[in-house]
Amino acid sequence: MNTMQTDVAVIGAGTAGLAAYRAANVAGARVVLIEGDAYGTTCARVGCMPSKLLIAAAEAADAVVQASGFGIHVDGCMRIDGREVMARVRRERDRFVGFVLSAVQDIPEAQRLRGHARFIDDHALIVDAHTRLTCKSIVIATGAHAVQLDAYQCLGDRLIINDDVFNWHDLPNAVAVIGPGIIGLELGQALHRLGVRVAVFGRGGRVGPLGDPAIRAYAIAAFNEEFTLLPDAHIANMQRDGERVVIQRTGAAGAQETEVFDYVLAATGRAPNVAGIGLDQTTLELDAKGVPLFDPATARTVSADRASPIFIAGDASNFIPLLHEAVDEGRIAGTNAAALALGQPVQPGLRRAPMGVVFTDPQIGIVGGGFRALEGVHFVTGQAGFEDQGRARVLRKNKGLLNVYGDAASGRFLGAEMLAPAAEHLAHLLAWALQNEMTVAQMLEMPFYHPVIEEGLRTALRDLNAKLRKASP
Repeated sequence: MNTMQTDVAVIGAGTAGLAAYRAANVAGARVVLIEGDAYGTTCARVGCMPSKLLIAAAEAADAVVQASGFGIHVDGCMRIDGREVMARVRRERDRFVGFVLSAVQDIPEAQRLRGHARFIDDHALIVDAHTRLTCKSIVIATGAHAVQLDAYQCLGDRLIINDDVFNWHDLPNAVAVIGPGIIGLELGQALHRLGVRVAVFGRGGRVGPLGDPAIRAYAIAAFNEEFTLLPDAHIANMQRDGERVVIQRTGAAGAQETEVFDYVLAATGRAPNVAGIGLDQTTLELDAKGVPLFDPATARTVSADRASPIFIAGDASNFIPLLHEAVDEGRIAGTNAAALALGQPVQPGLRRAPMGVVFTDPQIGIVGGGFRALEGVHFVTGQAGFEDQGRARVLRKNKGLLNVYGDAASGRFLGAEMLAPAAEHLAHLLAWALQNEMTVAQMLEMPFYHPVIEEGLRTALRDLNAKLRKASP
């Protein structure tokens, strides 16, 4: 067995791991990057980018369908070639992965270790059976994986996860999606618009990341105008029948309903890759799911009896599993791991205002943790709809509802939830305002052009500001 010593070891070469490696390297530490699986991030291979490629194809198809509303009629029938759609998804996906692979190849070979790492103790790792690595500090950046539906393993290859979708060579006829979260909603709507019969089933009423009851109710109604979305479905039985899946469920009136699908897509979330890396050999304190406790400001884990030399970043932390957060966490973890190794103090890093976007149509936007983050806070809600908003009606994108929240005492902006056209842009504006700790009155002093979707945001802020004035003592 080979033996190595280094200042910092980074376990995982995904988005967070690469950011941690770069930060530690810039800080002057000796760094080793360890990867046991294929190089290429979750975002590039099976996440952000291939899903947006599929969504882009779906939006192109929907634009043709909606053209008649502008008086533009397509002669004959629109034809969606599933093989061409999926060929572009795979081809462009592979290009994005290629960019990541190129970046990895730029890392000196001596700083890259191939194999699965396991902890021996807080300062030592074993990589497969070939290398023992002693480190002054370690960064866990092992990512996450799609949760499997163990109860439905009898479905065999008819039970898939989102990773499988992006390797299809053609589009199926019908797909049942289990889980109306971010992945389920994005892929479910995209497949529907590409001519696949889709039904999205959930339990408990959850819809994406939405916590505001008004926005959630609006979203359920809006999506059901396109495809079947049952956020609290009662599935009685699910079984394979040849190359199909038969689902029996209890309908709204209590009657049994039976539907047949080609595939069942399990979109029930992702779980951190922390099992099997030897955390039981460390002094780390773990939560109920086996994930190390850590300080989000420093990315440093919590040790039972001493200052921990181990940091965690990205989806492995199960904190905010989004790419831009993984980059920030990786940078913070790498910088602090290097600082500790070089005898310097660990410092809090920049954590930005929380923001999330779901690329459905209308899009979902969450700023500042949304409605759920306001528990125990005395806040006021301002609201605007988009049915009669000028620019939205011009574009025939006039579906949506926006709620903005303000602190009743200080007038500061606290966050927002929305189902809205261009929510990806509205969410950015609001996140910038939140990070700058602006009051709602200050936000209304900013310029708004005409006619733009952002005027709908101004309407909501005006409503909120008026309510804040009434609420102030």
